Amino acid sequence: MHREKEGGGLDRDDGDGDGERDWDPKVGDRLLSSRRRGSRARPAAGRSRRWDFLLAILGVNVVVGLLLMTVAPNFLTVSHWQLPWFAPAATNSDGDQYLVGVGKADITGPVVEVNLMGYADPKQLGTGLRQRLFSRAFIVGDVSRPDDRFVYLVLDTQSGDTAVRYAILNALRGLGPAYAAYGHQNLAVTGTHSHAGPAGWLNYLLPQITSKGFDRQGFQAIVDGAVLSIRRAHESLQPGYLSLGTTKVHGANVNRSLFAYLANPHEERARYNASADDDGSVEKDLTLLKFKRASDRKNIGVLTWFPTHGTSMLGNNTLIAGDNKGVAAYLFEQSVRGDDGAAEGFVAGFSQANVGDTSPNILGAWCEDGSGDMCTFENSTCSDGKSQACHARGPLFRVPDNGASSCFEIGKRQFEPARHLYHALESDPNPVRGSSVKSFHTFHNMSGFSFILPNGSVARTCPAALGYSFAAGTSDGPGAFDFTQHDGNEDTTSPMWRVVSRLLKEPTDEQRACHSPKPILLDVGEMYSPYQWTPNVVDVQVLRVGQLVIIVSPGEATTMAGRRWKEAVGGASAALFEQETGGKSPVAAPVVVLGGPANSYTHYIATEEEYTIQRYEGASTLYGPHTLAAYINVTLSFLPYLGGSGSHCTAPPPTSHQDGSVFPPDNSNRSLSFIPGVVRDGTPLFKSFGDVLADVDSVYRLGQGARVRATFVGANPRNNLHLEGTYAAVERLSPPNGEWRQVRDDADWALVFHWRRTSEVLGSSEVDLVWEPDAGPHVPDPGVYRLRYYGDAKSVGGTLTPFEGASKAFTLFW
Repeated sequence: MHREKEGGGLDRDDGDGDGERDWDPKVGDRLLSSRRRGSRARPAAGRSRRWDFLLAILGVNVVVGLLLMTVAPNFLTVSHWQLPWFAPAATNSDGDQYLVGVGKADITGPVVEVNLMGYADPKQLGTGLRQRLFSRAFIVGDVSRPDDRFVYLVLDTQSGDTAVRYAILNALRGLGPAYAAYGHQNLAVTGTHSHAGPAGWLNYLLPQITSKGFDRQGFQAIVDGAVLSIRRAHESLQPGYLSLGTTKVHGANVNRSLFAYLANPHEERARYNASADDDGSVEKDLTLLKFKRASDRKNIGVLTWFPTHGTSMLGNNTLIAGDNKGVAAYLFEQSVRGDDGAAEGFVAGFSQANVGDTSPNILGAWCEDGSGDMCTFENSTCSDGKSQACHARGPLFRVPDNGASSCFEIGKRQFEPARHLYHALESDPNPVRGSSVKSFHTFHNMSGFSFILPNGSVARTCPAALGYSFAAGTSDGPGAFDFTQHDGNEDTTSPMWRVVSRLLKEPTDEQRACHSPKPILLDVGEMYSPYQWTPNVVDVQVLRVGQLVIIVSPGEATTMAGRRWKEAVGGASAALFEQETGGKSPVAAPVVVLGGPANSYTHYIATEEEYTIQRYEGASTLYGPHTLAAYINVTLSFLPYLGGSGSHCTAPPPTSHQDGSVFPPDNSNRSLSFIPGVVRDGTPLFKSFGDVLADVDSVYRLGQGARVRATFVGANPRNNLHLEGTYAAVERLSPPNGEWRQVRDDADWALVFHWRRTSEVLGSSEVDLVWEPDAGPHVPDPGVYRLRYYGDAKSVGGTLTPFEGASKAFTLFW
């Protein structure tokens, strides 16, 4: 495997100014038709027999290709068929060929008046948009057995979700036979764990409480965008190559629960203590998978795994964004535009890893109470004995922007080594080899699962429950009231919480014993009214291509929990690989990564030692002290299904149920919602929608931190999410014809959309567009620009009327 020293398809620009292609299923058909017409052209008179012979061979190849499309419709649809004999010759360094495809689509839900997901603060309501959210899809398939494939989604969301995954699969089934290959067994729906996206879309009741219930609009935006990204990846599928490497990322994560991490055995911790810069308390490795198509040898995407929490945008932020992972993906995709080695529509996915106890707020946890002290090591409290003043600090915490500057910096610190590794793999590739593209998925009931530990003793998991320290939050986002980490229990908090806990559901003595030493605050796994509060039936899934094995985790595994899980799978995979070859050829060492939280959200997965400490991560480990061991046990029991042709067990099972139980519930059609809708939009007297209330200046100098700002008469952006579109744009005057051309949209980090309600009675609102030309990866050229706002106004009868507004022209100069 390539390790750095420290230090699709038929894509076209759609001309809409965003640098992304819009879906056009006819493009591939037109290109294929032009090839067919060319292949039927008669040779000119007098052409040599040699040319006649070559053309005859070419004609035979085309006929064979057409026959292959007829007999193998699931291999590649007509719209993306690539004739492989026209591709440049492969080299040994390329490795084996796979079907590869990538796609990206907008999933931005409501950006105002809906709670943000992650910090569980009902007062944190959206007020605008800093960066659009996306689904990024990566498909890998077996060239000779194209039904053997998997799709890995990276969503700019807090996690995957059961109902979202059900809806994606239902939509894929509705697309027809070409999508029949996608099912529970090979679809992984992961989230970047951003805490800056809209809430209200999750399946279970507990995370819906702070969002005032279920938000259908946001849910559907995620589902539709995810499906569109899969369609784009599917339609771009073609033969290609995969390359794999690892590099170090410094200054992008720290362990926020070091007190719990130190409870793990010293000998185990010592194995990962590499240096003063890498003491092993968090993983510094970033693993990158590079996708290259064979037809023109252009790279179409990268997929990375690295652990750091999506909490750079702080709990007082109210602008929707993809947090640091969204920034990293944005920077990477921007960096390859115009690169001869990268295809149009290049997609960069920055997936989470064993993120549980990591934080991007690398300067540590400090008391914001004027004392200048750091928070206590054991329980993250300040001089008053409470957690509310304890806040972790990002690298640029002094900038008063609710974490945006630190967020961009942490994203950049992931992007830069990933980009360097991407280039290194071009000159020194480490190919993925082996024909096996396999996957398995099982639903497993964690309430009362008994199994044998490696030492021969019997262990048992419990119905889900959350401890008192869960309510304390973390230094990334402290909780409320008098809850604290590590020492929170009935005796150290107000008696009121004991009453509340028992009113909701008093745990039985058996449940208390099962979860011990966790003091149970919320017995959520045994609460079913009005519907289930948290999952007891969990997803366990693993994907494989060649030597790469991807554990798809439904929960946030801590640093050491992830290491143990990966180590167990790595050992079993090495034995499986050896069995495949029968010892007749060299065996590639398995490369094991862990991605998540995915498919559902099962909170945290701590080691048994960390669990005993009962900080936030241990208190949020749902199924008791043996949660991690149970996940490992189930994973290893199904791992033989990932064997290749040399294995005794070659076919992946359907999604299986170890006890014949039903699927986990889909609550999307029965979830409660108390989120008020938009009644109407109105304007102040003598004003119209889109009118400019405060205009830009005439001149701005580049390189001096300019902020271009205009205020418009607005309407509620919940009226139209503008998916695959924009609320805000920067336009440049293009000489000599004097046309205005869009050069930025609201997917750009430096263009921010703010909305505020000005009158509940009139239904009026205002919109601020703020552009920081010096921010972001590309500083604009000097010239004449203007800001444009796109909105939709709602009448009392529900009719939506689109409108636009534009600022006056202004000049940028050095």
